[in-house]
Amino acid sequence: MSKVDPVKQLNLEELKRYFRANVADFSGKFSAEKFSGGQSNPTFKISAGENTYVLRRQPPGKLLKSAHAVDREYKVINALQNSKVPVAKVFHLCEDTSVIGSMFYVMEYVDGAVYWNSSLPEIDSNAKRNAMYQQMSQVLADLHAVDVDAVGLSDYGRPGNYFERQLSRWTKQYMLSEINPIPDMNKLIHWLEQNIPADDGRVSLVHGDYRLDNLMFSKTSENIIAVLDWELSTLGHPLADLAYQCMQLRLPAHIGHSSGLGGVDRHSLGIPSEAEFVAWYCQRAGLGSIDNWSFYLAFSFFRLAAIAQGVAKRAQEGNASSEQASKVGAMVPPLARMAVNLIEEQ
Repeated sequence: MSKVDPVKQLNLEELKRYFRANVADFSGKFSAEKFSGGQSNPTFKISAGENTYVLRRQPPGKLLKSAHAVDREYKVINALQNSKVPVAKVFHLCEDTSVIGSMFYVMEYVDGAVYWNSSLPEIDSNAKRNAMYQQMSQVLADLHAVDVDAVGLSDYGRPGNYFERQLSRWTKQYMLSEINPIPDMNKLIHWLEQNIPADDGRVSLVHGDYRLDNLMFSKTSENIIAVLDWELSTLGHPLADLAYQCMQLRLPAHIGHSSGLGGVDRHSLGIPSEAEFVAWYCQRAGLGSIDNWSFYLAFSFFRLAAIAQGVAKRAQEGNASSEQASKVGAMVPPLARMAVNLIEEQ
């Protein structure tokens, strides 16, 4: 089967007319190129004269219910425009699927640096690596401190029983996307269902995919200038984001499209241990000790595995947004195994 060019799927002539009618200060020669990253919602760099934009769309083809909600992404980024959380400026949401075949939104192009390797080999000093991880904990704490009522996000998700609802949602998504049975996933799901912590009433805005390569750093300092990829954001429990970030740092280099810190000597690089990173966050968020940490980590492994399985299923059906999508499916068994090892060792 021949591969369809994602840019040609945009219908550039129709898109240019739409931009001219709906995006302020739009003019000049129009072109588009797809960013290489992004397994879920295809993302494009749009050039028009001297201006540059980013377009993020739902992928074409049949989609799972509630997946690829670019309208939710637009809503949360727009709500955070004047908060402490750094986000790109958004310009327009198009819910008319007749324009390019699916919903999309347009935002500014932020010129910064994205890092894919958690050991940060591009950075030339331990002090700066440490400062970048400090920034990651600060921005995460700032995100969880957002007053959702004040920014208009009180209806952005259902409060309470977050892990129970998330476990149910991602179990269903996983089952719908299952290609071959994975015993460790079934064992993990059963353990999680039996060990959900009692709801402690904490509710905040959560990113859902908070990790190094979804953060854009300044090219000249350790500051984060934009948090990217809000597709999985909702109202939820703040420890879900913290555990997910720590889970990402536990991953070895060979799993997924970004490199974790599994087996890496963090101290020699100026990178905090997991305990230090958690302590930084707790200090900034005003939290004491964390109970049930194994559950939060195991849940993070499970959810990432379920997401990866969905990407693999779309690859099988021919409508995934990255040619690397089928490789993502290979992540599922080792992620499930790492989680099972975690719960068996506690």
